[in-house]
Amino acid sequence: MKQVRYSTRGKRGAVGRATGRWLVCAFLVTGCTGSQGNSAATTAAIETVLNDWHDAASKADQQRYFGHMAAEAVFLGTDASERWTMAAFRAYVEPYFSQGKGWTYRPHNRSVMLSADHRLAWFDEQLSNEKYGELRGTGVLRKAKGKWKIVHYSMVFTVPNGVAKAVVETIRRGSEQSGSSTD
Repeated sequence: MKQVRYSTRGKRGAVGRATGRWLVCAFLVTGCTGSQGNSAATTAAIETVLNDWHDAASKADQQRYFGHMAAEAVFLGTDASERWTMAAFRAYVEPYFSQGKGWTYRPHNRSVMLSADHRLAWFDEQLSNEKYGELRGTGVLRKAKGKWKIVHYSMVFTVPNGVAKAVVETIRRGSEQSGSSTD
């Protein structure tokens, strides 16, 4: 039996290297699992939902705002006491939105990650607000019946490490004065 040997030198090697490079490029373009295009489309759909959700809050559009949230969603506000179920959050929001008073947080620097089956997504985003400055939002979305819904959202103030001790002391003094505890 004759052995065939492929050389990495000469004409045949150059073709082999070119073919190898083409295969590597094709692999990188399609992604390791072949779902890169799907991931980009999924991420774009999630970005659309989140951007529209923030826009709805800015315009006090209650139907559109809550339409992006799952019935069992939880919203964690900036105050330690703010853990809102959907029923409680609707009750809190309704008086503001019914008067046309919304809130504007402009998202930027968002990162979206997907589960392997593309049915869950989690994200973090920076938010800019005229009154409060820079904040961070994090959340989870679930795809059900072809639609992405927010099931969890948390908004927090970002505190530079250099002033963290002073901020913590201010929070402690405020908690002591109000009789509440953040422990």
